[in-house]
Amino acid sequence: MATAAIFSSLRRRRSPSLDAFLAPVDLSDVALLQTLASVSDELVSNFSPKSFFFQRNNSRSLIRKIQVFLLLLDYLKDSGSVSTMPSTAVLCFKELYLLLYRSKILLDHCAQSSKLWLLLQTHSISGHFHDLNQEISTLLDVFPLKDVKLSEDIREQVELMQRQARRAKLFIDKNDELLRIQFFGFLDEFQNGKVPSSEELRSFFVDRLSIKDAKSCRVEIEFLEEQIVNHEGDVEPTVSVLNGFVAITRFCRFLLFGFEEDEMGLGIAGSVKRPRKGLIMQEIAETFTKVPKDFCCPISLDMMRDPVIISTGQTYDRCSIARWMEEGHCNCPKTGQMLVHTRLVPNRALRNLIVQWCTAHGVPYDLPESTDSSGENFAAAASPTRAALEATRATAALLIQQLANGLQGAKTVAAREIRLLAKTGKENRAFIAEAGAIPHLRKLLSSPNPVAQENSVTAMLNLSIYEKNKSRIMDEEGCLESIVEVLRFGHTTEARENAAATLFSLSAVHDYKKRIADEEGAVEALAGLLREGTPRGKKDAVTALFNLSTHTENCLRMIEAGAVAALIGALGNEGVAEEAAGALALIVRQPFGAEAVGKEEMAVAGLIAMMRCGTPRGKENAVAALLELCRSGGTAATERVLKAPMLAGLLQTLLFTGTKRARRKAASLARVFQRCENTSLHFGGLGVGYAFAGNSTTNRDSSFAGDVSVPVAISVPVL
Repeated sequence: MATAAIFSSLRRRRSPSLDAFLAPVDLSDVALLQTLASVSDELVSNFSPKSFFFQRNNSRSLIRKIQVFLLLLDYLKDSGSVSTMPSTAVLCFKELYLLLYRSKILLDHCAQSSKLWLLLQTHSISGHFHDLNQEISTLLDVFPLKDVKLSEDIREQVELMQRQARRAKLFIDKNDELLRIQFFGFLDEFQNGKVPSSEELRSFFVDRLSIKDAKSCRVEIEFLEEQIVNHEGDVEPTVSVLNGFVAITRFCRFLLFGFEEDEMGLGIAGSVKRPRKGLIMQEIAETFTKVPKDFCCPISLDMMRDPVIISTGQTYDRCSIARWMEEGHCNCPKTGQMLVHTRLVPNRALRNLIVQWCTAHGVPYDLPESTDSSGENFAAAASPTRAALEATRATAALLIQQLANGLQGAKTVAAREIRLLAKTGKENRAFIAEAGAIPHLRKLLSSPNPVAQENSVTAMLNLSIYEKNKSRIMDEEGCLESIVEVLRFGHTTEARENAAATLFSLSAVHDYKKRIADEEGAVEALAGLLREGTPRGKKDAVTALFNLSTHTENCLRMIEAGAVAALIGALGNEGVAEEAAGALALIVRQPFGAEAVGKEEMAVAGLIAMMRCGTPRGKENAVAALLELCRSGGTAATERVLKAPMLAGLLQTLLFTGTKRARRKAASLARVFQRCENTSLHFGGLGVGYAFAGNSTTNRDSSFAGDVSVPVAISVPVL
């Protein structure tokens, strides 16, 4: 009884919405009976011939009850006794209208859902049938059967159904329950580090569930993944358990049905239409997965990693609001209200929702180190179970075996699946690389098959997100060269863009920046992608170029490769301007860099335009680049910057409204002009009184790279 009560409570919260089904109060009694008879007839005719794989008894019992209602409705409609029906009977028939539609929803669900989902939901779905039966019992108890003129046989059938409905109990099919227990048994075996035998798995999936091919298995996987995305907190099984079942089913897909090319159209590059994700924190809102607005910080507009509440009740990302306060602001950025105090209270509920959403959508999300224990506990609950990890590990072993020894079609399938497995979870990325995937993926990078190449470079990208894998990729002989070859000559646009993103990921390690820049054609290809690529390709290219520019020995190579011209051209592109200005600010620190930038006609104009119309970080980088251009470029460069129109007003504006770094750079630039001959003619005494605003210019900022503000914490794409 306790178990039944729990399921009943759960079902009440999860019953299908009836908002779309309103009782036809405006129909006449005759029209109401006709409508009910039509709906009942449709249900009987549609579902009677169907063969339900699960919930057979419950489904058949419900259909038989609907058949009795149909007999009752047809008799009343044909007998002409509608006008004499009591008002209580009319109200019961209006309630029956809703009940029939709820029955349709439930029968549709049982007929169309995946077998594995129906199996996992055996108790809950059985409970829905029991709820409907109780409602039928209540309706018949209220229905004034004695006051309605019926033939003897119809009355007997209705009374029999009434008695049966009263006696009916929650029914759970024993065979269905045994299968469900067996499925959970597989989960327990993986949880304990044991892989079930192929004979057991084949008997379960093929013989007992009739999942007989790769396509059917993929449909089951996709349905379960959809349930994870739509999961609500009070639904069993939990997301982590569902992830385990998905991993087990994916393992069985390859163990039982092999690696033949399937319905995905792997042999034709143009036929594969995949949603593309760019750099997660910047591009995701514009592409396949849209981050809910409530998850984005009102200051940075990026998804919050550590949401906190300030005294006005508004929520911001901790790093953004802390920076706002450090800059001397005493008001709420969103409402303008003065802050009563500066305490930051963690918004645990929102952070948990963000973690859950990221888990469901495959978006990387790393909790900050300072997060509290409740967040850690939630992250642990949402993280993969050992069963999911062990099943995925077993799947990875099968995939890598095919990469090593399979036919071309099997290798293409394996590369695609490794790409998908490496989308989320550092554990997945770790053991896929440890199992030896990288050497085989490297060979596939030169495949003449466009889809194989695209999947292999994207798999390499996803693996590179895990720090230890960066060294594995760089240490693999010929791997960097192959990635650059894909960047230069890849068969598809997406392959070239993902190669650029891979270089961006690898260049996060300082020791690899010089090696990447020295690789033949790498910087040239990145510059070309920045000039002519798609918006996402430009983003990948500019972030890679910025990372490379932070290594001083790369600057000359970037100039020779034409990257400077490409970066200057990108200043007018809102999507990549911040990073382009940041890279230029680093390059011009070298005298030869300042000379190269100074020769570009649009350089100063582009940086001035960013100071006027750019984002706060863009303005910060633009004024930093102009300052360094004056310091390293000599008199000619200083004179050119000095003569730029509107600079005086822009510097004054930055000194009052810019970020802390922007104010410091603006003050330093003003002092540079103050020392120049005839400065007062151009600026009308702009330099007077600037000593308060920053450090003395006798010493260059000690760590300039730290003063170039670009969103370098952006996650690399996972595709």
